[in-house]
Amino acid sequence: MTLLPNQDAPAPRPQSCPAQGRPRRFIPLLLALPIAAALAPAGLGAQGLASLPPLPAPLGLPQLQERVSCPTLQRRIVAAVGSEAPLWSVSVADPGGRLLADLNGRTPRLPASNQKLVSTAFALDRLGPDYRLSTKLWRLSDGSLRLTGEGDPDFGLEQLRRFAKLALGSGGGPGTPKGPIRLQLVEEPAQRWWPAGWSPADRAEEYGAPITRLAVTSNAVEMAVANPPNRLKQLLGRELAAQGGQAQISLVSAQAGPDPGAVLLHEEPSLSMLGLISVANTHSHNFTAEVLLRQASGSWDLARARAAAMQWLQDQGLPMEGVSVADGSGLDRANRLTSRLLAALLLRMANHPYGADYQASMAITGQRGTLRKLLKGTELDGRFYGKTGTISGVRSISGILESSAGTRYVSMVSNGANDPNQTIGRILRQVHNASLCPPTP
Repeated sequence: MTLLPNQDAPAPRPQSCPAQGRPRRFIPLLLALPIAAALAPAGLGAQGLASLPPLPAPLGLPQLQERVSCPTLQRRIVAAVGSEAPLWSVSVADPGGRLLADLNGRTPRLPASNQKLVSTAFALDRLGPDYRLSTKLWRLSDGSLRLTGEGDPDFGLEQLRRFAKLALGSGGGPGTPKGPIRLQLVEEPAQRWWPAGWSPADRAEEYGAPITRLAVTSNAVEMAVANPPNRLKQLLGRELAAQGGQAQISLVSAQAGPDPGAVLLHEEPSLSMLGLISVANTHSHNFTAEVLLRQASGSWDLARARAAAMQWLQDQGLPMEGVSVADGSGLDRANRLTSRLLAALLLRMANHPYGADYQASMAITGQRGTLRKLLKGTELDGRFYGKTGTISGVRSISGILESSAGTRYVSMVSNGANDPNQTIGRILRQVHNASLCPPTP
């Protein structure tokens, strides 16, 4: 399947994306593991999430300085934005934490999909590069079956067929009466499917599909699927019938209690963490970013997930004045970030043990993802790894620029600017000019 794009990512995922390939792990029925053996209780709520402890506060790591230290670049950036300066926030830093230039860097603005830089950094730090989302089939103590999930964005019809075959082949366990199998689908309540700030119009589009634990094709088929559990029930019922079986399929709340006697029959892992954050950053996939925020926080309650992300940002020693996390993707217009926060986050992640994975997840100017057409064929082609953001009235780009004077961490956020892409190009060319800010001795 091809994952749906966000508003600012109209192209399908290319074959060269590092997110390709999804190794599958099958658990033979005779070797099924009892849940008591250190497994999450029937997949209900306790997912073993955020199992890695948070890193200690980054004491001794480069911190973004307060004062601008490259007045020449500062003047060039002010000239690049011209009369639209009040509509822009721009911050540029070097690997030592020098704030080379800063225009309205403390002004909170709508970040659009630059919000995904927060969600993916949070998830990579808390869950680690080897983490995979999981969809599982369980046999309960009464012989019925239960399907649980963690929002795998790449879960498709092929995997659904496999689950249907395994459900029929399980036979319901020893001593279970013959007849239709009983299958429970564990899902979040409908009020949690969308962040509150997503507009009804956005919710109808593919990029605004509902966020659920069991999502076939990311809950989108050209447009958003309005009721994912009903669609899943229909698809599963159809597959079971095609394979000569029948099932009584019901919904169970993800907040329901576990079955201590449950046995894991089969598990389908998602892409690796690098694959997941690449889908979110390179291709700006809203669904994936929302799932990563929830999994990293250990809660599918969005209020708790937002609070956990805010606390994580605070723990990194980043400038938090005016910052507000409303969702994981940037579609909610209640999000507020500053260009200083984003530049400092990029600097922090460059010094993170998984920093190479973080940079590798981003689009590249002239080459890949949502930046594949920007500055193609120029001196900046292939030099900028970044994340785009586009919603009505908002254009943002933040990322890492490799110049002959060294690495630069750049964040540009505009709210209400005209022709922002031209301004972004002018700013990046000035930042790339090695003569403006020579490295310190």
